[in-house]
Amino acid sequence: MEFLRGVAGVAGLLLMCGGVLEAQEPAPRPAESSAPTALASPTAVTLKRAIELALLNSKEIQVAKIQASVADHAAQITKAQFMPNLFAGSGAGYTNGMPETPGGRAPSVLNVTYTEQVLNEPLRGQAKEMQEQAKAQKIALEEARSGVITRTAMAYLELAKVRHSLELLRAEQESAEKILQVTEDRESQGFELPVEVTKAQLTKARVVERILRLEEREDELEVFLRYQLGMPENQAIEVTPEDLPGEAEQAGDDLIAAALTNNPGLRLAESDVRAKEFRLKGEKRGYFPTLELVSIYSLLTKYNNYSLYFNHFQPNNFNAGIDMRFPIFSAQLKANIGLAQVNLDAAKASLASKRTELTAEVRQKTRRVREMDAAKEVARLELQLAQQNVAVLQAQFAEGKLNLRDMERARLDENDKWMAYLDANFQRQQAQLDLLKAAGQLDKVWQ
Repeated sequence: MEFLRGVAGVAGLLLMCGGVLEAQEPAPRPAESSAPTALASPTAVTLKRAIELALLNSKEIQVAKIQASVADHAAQITKAQFMPNLFAGSGAGYTNGMPETPGGRAPSVLNVTYTEQVLNEPLRGQAKEMQEQAKAQKIALEEARSGVITRTAMAYLELAKVRHSLELLRAEQESAEKILQVTEDRESQGFELPVEVTKAQLTKARVVERILRLEEREDELEVFLRYQLGMPENQAIEVTPEDLPGEAEQAGDDLIAAALTNNPGLRLAESDVRAKEFRLKGEKRGYFPTLELVSIYSLLTKYNNYSLYFNHFQPNNFNAGIDMRFPIFSAQLKANIGLAQVNLDAAKASLASKRTELTAEVRQKTRRVREMDAAKEVARLELQLAQQNVAVLQAQFAEGKLNLRDMERARLDENDKWMAYLDANFQRQQAQLDLLKAAGQLDKVWQ
């Protein structure tokens, strides 16, 4: 008995020690997540809001604004010569003999010079040319805005189409799996050939391939939109299928007239012609005299030997008048006129070609929109027919007159028609955007 009591005591002691050791063991650490950073909660963005954000955050537009500002300042450089210009300086130096400087003016401790061009037609022509080029940069800014609107709208509409297509394809994948399961069961029972199972497997594999391709395209479009809209990298975007505003529907003749007035490329060509005309007009007037207002104040000192070579020394000296020149013969002027004339002829030829190309382009894009309208209507009717066929087959399936495989095949066909309709609708929207861009109407549509 005492032996048993000793054994029981030792066992109790061991159990107590084991409990203490278990209490001292550290708790297991939670598994560290190796998944990538999750996207933030989706932000719903309408098409109009997306375009507004893109115009606000576009780097391309910011660069175009800077270029327009540079052109404005460059135009002011030439124009400044027709404004008052005042300079101060010094020509102090040691004189041994006749007082003079390399520039031909008398050495002076301090001198102040005033100049202002009054009549200089070649220079005035250059100034007007640069001012017109500055206006052209503002037209280029409008062209950059149109490009941003077009790319943003197309990406937004395509993303909506891709997401809708993915929903259809995932439902199509379920139907393909059901068809495969039924076919495998019938093949195991001897009612189907192995080739039918292979066909069902191929159908499912094609659906999976299309899903993967669209998921990759969805990611590309979402990344592009986040960059265009200035959103964080982990910000999810929620888009909704939308049609273009009603203002996008315009007659072809109206759009041709609008294009000849508002197309940025044509306006740039017209501005280039005006600039070259200003330059040629100024060069031709180079035979006119030039007139410049000049004024000079000089503070002279005696140590430059003025008293040795002049009868009277005066420290403060002031001269004011005009500098007029009459061109008698100038080979450079004739060459300048010839170059300006050639540049103007080239600009006019480019403008005429641009007008012809633009008219043909707008007509072609108008026809393209009409073709896409017809294709969309065909796709809509095919979808409607497929939906009606599914309704009929659904009734037959409920009555037991149709098997599950044929029912799911009908649903697959309906999904294919849905995706064809989405593609046709997106292609029509693309054609509309291209037409509006060519006509210079994008800004007016989203005002």
